[in-house]
Amino acid sequence: MNDKPDLAALFGAFSADTFLGLEKCDDLSKLNAPVAIIGAPCATPYGSVGAYCRNAPKALRESIASLTANIDRHNFDLGGRVYPDGTKRAVDCGDLPFDENDAVGNREIIFNAITQITNKGAVPIVLGGDDSIPIPMLQALSDQGPLTILQLDAHIDWRESHMGEDMGLSSTMRRASEMEHVENIVQVGARGIGSGHSDDLQDALDWGAKFVTARELHKLGVEHALAMIPEDSNIVICIDADAMDPGLVPGVIGRAPGGLNYYQMLDLIEGAAAKGKIVAMDFVEYMPEVDVDGLGALNISRLIAASLGVLARQGM
Repeated sequence: MNDKPDLAALFGAFSADTFLGLEKCDDLSKLNAPVAIIGAPCATPYGSVGAYCRNAPKALRESIASLTANIDRHNFDLGGRVYPDGTKRAVDCGDLPFDENDAVGNREIIFNAITQITNKGAVPIVLGGDDSIPIPMLQALSDQGPLTILQLDAHIDWRESHMGEDMGLSSTMRRASEMEHVENIVQVGARGIGSGHSDDLQDALDWGAKFVTARELHKLGVEHALAMIPEDSNIVICIDADAMDPGLVPGVIGRAPGGLNYYQMLDLIEGAAAKGKIVAMDFVEYMPEVDVDGLGALNISRLIAASLGVLARQGM
């Protein structure tokens, strides 16, 4: 008997290197699915920390691998199976190549991949990587606009630049605000002390960004945030792992108490789908090397699985 019981063996899981055992699509030109999962280990890293989330896509796939045989079981987070009858499954397109020393090339690779996915009529789910990855993803969604961004994050990411870099993770929403196809930005989960300055917040407010801090969300509820999303929007959901409380996701570079819980996150995703159409999602900033017993990967991978079900139900 093993010292640690094997949940995968208990559930009859089969070996798979894709998320939840979904079909693999290694060639985006042959993509034929409504949703495409793709890993982007790196975009524009800061020199001080490098590509510190590069191992996240692999860790997230491994975290949910024990459930590969259970994809058709009842998911109580969704009130049914991930994929109800009559819906097509997502595919996993693997990880994009990257060069930690070639940020321009990384962004081009991400941009081209997202463009290929949306040209095939599919919704991209990007597994990061750090929070600079949404910048080229959002740039590639120009034909999906006008867009409403729902950002779930402990930080507002409105720095003009940081450490001499204006395409890094501290500037994601500032760069998004400069894109003509981005019409609304709703930011949920900010808390504590981050990298932002008070004038960054004022610039965001002057642009028209709407904020619900984590403290406000806990007091006022998810509906308060969802009310800020215009009806019939095309919505991009940008999820930074540190939006969730570090008691649930300790595997982040900047832990901050008071974060969102699992069901608040899921309610925001489901609520966004009810207000409009989710056209892209990203899950970034998970750092497996500082996680605690895979707890963060567990919560994020289960949230991704539930999101697959939400997207499957969008077309019903």
